[in-house]
Amino acid sequence: MKINRLISLIAGLVLSASFATPTFAAPAPTPDNVIVTFQNPDTFSDVLENHQNTTSTYFLNELQECIIKTASRRLATGQKLLITVTDIDLAGETRFNQPEQIRVMREIYTPRVKLKFQLLDPEGKVLKEGERSLVDRDYLMLAQRPGSSEPLFYDKQMLKDWITQEFKKAA
Repeated sequence: MKINRLISLIAGLVLSASFATPTFAAPAPTPDNVIVTFQNPDTFSDVLENHQNTTSTYFLNELQECIIKTASRRLATGQKLLITVTDIDLAGETRFNQPEQIRVMREIYTPRVKLKFQLLDPEGKVLKEGERSLVDRDYLMLAQRPGSSEPLFYDKQMLKDWITQEFKKAA
């Protein structure tokens, strides 16, 4: 009797699992209304891999994703934003004399990003363009904000603040 009950229970679990929606999802498609490129990233001030003299694709991907996610929500339908990043100096200063890379945060190690941008209408006409040198001298004032321990938090926040100020939310 117990064996039949156990078999029925297992069969029920297997059957219900086959109809269940998977708990994982495919990555969301990247919006195509924001294009971010990095011009000569190997010459950037500060985006190196741990203990190497190679550009960190992780850092670049994180910043690119942040820009796209933030800016895509602020554009009107049909608008396109083209951003070319020409230099990055991440918040803090890297110490390579440790077994793992350590980034020391002090007031003098401010995050900086230089970029060029063009905002285009649906026909490709330039609505707004310019060059910006972003610097957040007060970045350490954000230290107690939720998420401030996340990688590249200060750099991402500076980019989000610029996007919010530069591109008013579309109606």
